[in-house]
Amino acid sequence: MNQKSTLADAFADICTSAAPLNERLSAYADRLRELNFPFAEAYDILIARVLSGEVGSNAPAVGDKMPDFILPGRDGGVVSLEDVTRRGPAVISFNRGHWCSFCKIELHTLAEHHDDIVAAGGELVSIIPERQQFATPLRKLTLDKFQILSDIDNGYALSLGLVMWIGEQLKTLMGGRGYHLDTYHGNDGWFIPVPATFVVNRDRTVIARYVDPDFRRRMEIDEILAALGAAATHPEPGSSA
Repeated sequence: MNQKSTLADAFADICTSAAPLNERLSAYADRLRELNFPFAEAYDILIARVLSGEVGSNAPAVGDKMPDFILPGRDGGVVSLEDVTRRGPAVISFNRGHWCSFCKIELHTLAEHHDDIVAAGGELVSIIPERQQFATPLRKLTLDKFQILSDIDNGYALSLGLVMWIGEQLKTLMGGRGYHLDTYHGNDGWFIPVPATFVVNRDRTVIARYVDPDFRRRMEIDEILAALGAAATHPEPGSSA
């Protein structure tokens, strides 16, 4: 992957790369460390704190039922888990927001492979803690190929044990860069979800999951497609597949 002189250049280069998702994310983390060290150091501190608290360890496991949600989506409508799983298994991706380059790399990669996910029978949604007006940049990035839902006040993520406080150091750094989570979220909590991906069957059973407080790592596309393939091969009892 070519070395670029700015983070914006690196991001654009990474998004056009054919590398696996986690290789793309690792490349961006490396450039962040080289070009913007205060953020990289703050991320290391945040991740160490969250790991020590075992945040995300109680999130739904494989075999558990995914709790239902009803969340705002585009055009003022609401979307439930039942809606998403009506035609088949669902891929549910929790992301930090439109400001997070790691999330944007993941969502761009998911959009690239959206046709593969649909061909495997899956329905894809992303859940962010931001009000819908701030989802617009992500819709443009993903060509509006899938729904981006608003988890206001992190209510759904909190019910899954997926919420962490960003911390004063990152709050100060982000504010200095013009990233105002209080405006995006509509509250001054500065809480964000642990990025996570769940693949759930039509009966809402979790068939694959990826939960990692280190937001610089995400579930690979091949793992998502393998889970969807397994769901198609071994459908849940009572299905018409």
